[in-house]
Amino acid sequence: MTFKNLMATVCLLFGISLFAQSQTSLDDMVKDWERSKAYTKEYLDAMSEADYALKPTPEMRSFADQMLHITDANFGFMSAITGVASPVAFGEAEKAKDKSKAAVTKMVMDSYDFVIKNLPNITAAQMNEKMKFFDRFEITKASALAKMLEHQAHHRGQTTVYLRLAKVTPPQEKLF
Repeated sequence: MTFKNLMATVCLLFGISLFAQSQTSLDDMVKDWERSKAYTKEYLDAMSEADYALKPTPEMRSFADQMLHITDANFGFMSAITGVASPVAFGEAEKAKDKSKAAVTKMVMDSYDFVIKNLPNITAAQMNEKMKFFDRFEITKASALAKMLEHQAHHRGQTTVYLRLAKVTPPQEKLF
């Protein structure tokens, strides 16, 4: 085997390895989002219709508004990362007139579906692309995806207090 053939083989194997790692990473991300969707659905289901308007203090968001804030971010972040047009303008979900349990649940689930549908279309090369985030921060798309997952977990976690105030036991944690 010539040196040129050896180098071509090494490069090919390295490329296959990188592709496999990026694919596993994307597969893992999709699984994380599917799990997060199911976990959030349990929160939405656990809260009574009447308590969707619950605010722990007057200046805080209601339970419905917390969930719709997650919705806005899921749609907005994924649209910014992928360039795919969001079906909901950024910030509009939280302004929705209908904040019934059914309407909120549908919007929230639609936002998770938007993320899950578009995640597999991100290539390994795109993960390392830099993007402007909130017109202030320059981060990689991989970092933006991590921030997006952290954001929805943070706000869902805040609603644990809402459930407790409504005398509802929060759903069991879903790490895996």
